[in-house]
Amino acid sequence: MSTINKIVMLLGIKSLTLQSNMHIQHQMTTRHIDPMSKGLLFLFLLLLSATAFTACSDDETYADQVKRERSAISAYIADSGVNVISESTFRDQNYTTDTAKNQFVLFESSGLYMQIIRKGSGEPIASGESARILCRYTERNLLTDSIQVSNTISPYYYRYVEVMNVYNNSGTFSGSFKKENSLMYLFYSSTAIPSGWLAALPYLNFARYVTDESQIAKVRLIVPHDLGQSYASSGVYPCLYDITFERGR
Repeated sequence: MSTINKIVMLLGIKSLTLQSNMHIQHQMTTRHIDPMSKGLLFLFLLLLSATAFTACSDDETYADQVKRERSAISAYIADSGVNVISESTFRDQNYTTDTAKNQFVLFESSGLYMQIIRKGSGEPIASGESARILCRYTERNLLTDSIQVSNTISPYYYRYVEVMNVYNNSGTFSGSFKKENSLMYLFYSSTAIPSGWLAALPYLNFARYVTDESQIAKVRLIVPHDLGQSYASSGVYPCLYDITFERGR
């Protein structure tokens, strides 16, 4: 259903509800309606409205949602002057992206786009190693072009340092957010780390900030819904992330 049709439907529902309310008010002036009858009538109108809205959303298939998501990603790439490079070019550049050229590598198999802003000092997480990683990030919904979660912008949320406990199993990373003090858990009720975040870890080095010479790894990611947090996955929308990764104690 088009946006215009949805608006028309919405106006129609409001009009129906208004007319029904006027009719109820008229009936109440002529005869008494017991509270139970009024409650049932209200419930009926509420269910009628909900059914109409559900019908609108059901008209949009998963394929339509994915197409909309891809359009949002393409629009961001065009509007931001992103220079997309292949995985082979990324490999030839020693697994780096040129930020001066606004390069993002596209991982074809997953649809993830990654820009390495800082590769980081320190050491990578070795195979068989578990590590505690501290993250600061901003999450932007690319469909609505709005910031949803951030522990770098708001002074109130700055106190939430995201802690990831991760494990490298022969190059495949897994892990979870520490529930306590987790902004991602606070917003999405899940400690699962988005797969898009984990996919960046093999290409980074992780250091503890000690001096001004310590370089904390930083990436910018365009994460499609199937690699994102739970709300993005169910709502089929892409997110743009700016994330720093610091090795914890």
